[in-house]
Amino acid sequence: MLPNTPSSSTAPAQPVALNVVPAAAGKAWVKQGIQTFFKQPLALGGLFFMFLAVVSIISIVPMIGGALALIVLPAATVGLMEATKQADAGTFPMPSTLFTAFKINPAKTRNILLLGVGYAASFLLVLGISALLDGGQFAQMYLSGEVVSKQVLETTEFQMATWVSMVLYVPISMMFWHSPALVHWHDVPPLKALFFSWMACIRNLTAMMVFVLSWIAVFLLGGTAMALVAGLTGSESMVSMVMLPVALLMATMFFCSIYFSVRDCFKPLNDGHPDTPVA
Repeated sequence: MLPNTPSSSTAPAQPVALNVVPAAAGKAWVKQGIQTFFKQPLALGGLFFMFLAVVSIISIVPMIGGALALIVLPAATVGLMEATKQADAGTFPMPSTLFTAFKINPAKTRNILLLGVGYAASFLLVLGISALLDGGQFAQMYLSGEVVSKQVLETTEFQMATWVSMVLYVPISMMFWHSPALVHWHDVPPLKALFFSWMACIRNLTAMMVFVLSWIAVFLLGGTAMALVAGLTGSESMVSMVMLPVALLMATMFFCSIYFSVRDCFKPLNDGHPDTPVA
């Protein structure tokens, strides 16, 4: 059982247990995310654009902007999951939903921010390791958003730093995949939430792999469709103008699908018989 810590929220958190799902669940999460987006496309699309705007504004703070943006990501993820939950229930999520993690109570807000600090520290550590391989070119590109030259992209050092960063980010992603929701909805302490998130990803590894591969297929199909449109119309400039909004809407659908993966991997203890109660 995931223990509940004292909370000042009016509704006590419901204890949950880790649930093992079949591999096909990964595909179902993608489908549910897309379907839920189309239930409230304006609200969810607007919230995602607002999320990007908030992160971008924070990022421009001199010296510490990049780290601050990383710190607020778990809180923003909670807001997007809450919006998806509301949309799935047929409710129109308001813009303030994005800031849900800061409105419940100080204890939850503190724990969500602690997750954010851990996420920022882990991510910056990965960039630090990559800097040992290419002199910091990959890290600088990511943090500053600067476009690097083709010559730099083709260097062995830069490519090695990129691949090492991607590999090292996988366990970080697994630890932070479910943890914001566990902290927010179930009052699980941050460190335990990270552990339970990791275990949920390990126990449901096949479903998570199907989920990731399905989204890769969706994005590839979207890119192929845009390329076909460009070829048929002969207007690459028009396709370029449409490409970014379409990519952002698909990213919104991706974030919507995260909610369903969290919902299915952790079931209430009184909801049937979950595979593995966790203590």
